[in-house]
Amino acid sequence: MANDGNAIQSYGHPDMDYVEHEKTYNLFINLFKWGTVFCIGCVVLLAVLTL
Repeated sequence: MANDGNAIQSYGHPDMDYVEHEKTYNLFINLFKWGTVFCIGCVVLLAVLTL
């Protein structure tokens, strides 16, 4: 994951699309991060509104 997208992979299976794998992994991490922020925001908003 530390390689940039232009580097040629010298390991792994040749049929694997490592660039696409990195894109999918980064998308998953970003969705998880912002989903967590959204859920925490909802909990804070509910706590403020119920006081």
